[in-house]
Amino acid sequence: MPKLFTPIAIGDLTLSNRIVIAPMCQYSAVDGCLTDWHVMHLGNLAQSGAGLLVIEATAVVPEGRISYGDSGLYDDATEAALAGVLASIRCHSPMPVAIQLAHAGRKASTDLPWVGGAQIAPDAPNGWQTVSASDLPFAASENAPTALDAAGMARVRGGFVEATRRSGRLGIDLVEIHAAHGYLLHQFLSPLSNQRTDDYGGSLENRMRFPLEIFDAVRAAFPAGRPVTVRLSGTDWVDGGWDIEHSIAFCRALEARGCAAIHVSSAGLSSLQKIPVGPGYQVPLARAIKAAVGIPVIAVGLITEPEQAEAIIGTGDADMIALARAILYDPRWPWHAAAKLGASVWAADQYQRCQPRGLTKLFAR
Repeated sequence: MPKLFTPIAIGDLTLSNRIVIAPMCQYSAVDGCLTDWHVMHLGNLAQSGAGLLVIEATAVVPEGRISYGDSGLYDDATEAALAGVLASIRCHSPMPVAIQLAHAGRKASTDLPWVGGAQIAPDAPNGWQTVSASDLPFAASENAPTALDAAGMARVRGGFVEATRRSGRLGIDLVEIHAAHGYLLHQFLSPLSNQRTDDYGGSLENRMRFPLEIFDAVRAAFPAGRPVTVRLSGTDWVDGGWDIEHSIAFCRALEARGCAAIHVSSAGLSSLQKIPVGPGYQVPLARAIKAAVGIPVIAVGLITEPEQAEAIIGTGDADMIALARAILYDPRWPWHAAAKLGASVWAADQYQRCQPRGLTKLFAR
């Protein structure tokens, strides 16, 4: 059996294989509510044969959305919309469903990607005032965020707790906290964006303090038998910024608090980043973190080929691989990987007869 298609446990949750569908924003929500687009999009991915489906970055407060088209889970309307989408998925797929809870911080209040994605001014339609660890904008041309004070941090923390409780009520199998890609928790972690002089800035211990408080609050609010994980950027790819040694220290602190897995991405915090983009370019970050912790580690980033994914798992670089753009391009990527590597995946009865000749054991029941 290829390693990619062996089961794995994340806390008390067992996945049928090591393929994770990464959270991918669709910018198609209305007032934070998922729509029919998400029924189609997520329902399609739930038929892919992957081990876990992670719903896109979901804001815990309205101003935490990346754009006005982003998903949220902060009131009864957003919870009801998500409940409807989940019901549609679960009618036809046994795939476990996770949600990524997030706050965009200074990278919020933007337009939709297909109309440019530029930041929208606070006084313009569809715009609002952003917040961050410090009053430093992502780009010099953008509106400066407001540095969060104690009351603002309490509001963010409370938003994560309430969204977690709603996730628990909805039967979400796993919560992933978004601390990557230059969003709010990453803004607290990196010295490039956090220039506070209080207990939440300066030293690495201080910069980790608020993200760890968020983790503790989420872990306490989610049912004990269900895992909480964290996605982080392993490095800013900027000299003097957040780096892999910082990430290792953060992951060790998370593990000590009961974090069930680490999802390792990179970058997103600074326009000065210099990313060595290439196949599997973030895998060395996952490898370094896996060597330092005992919990499962997920690698992501230009993993496109079945043999490449199998090598990452087989050599011990990571415990799982996550697919984003690759599975948008090919929503049956796990089927094709299983066929190529000689494994089996789950498929709905309606699809059983599409197995190519000679691959009659491709679809396991």
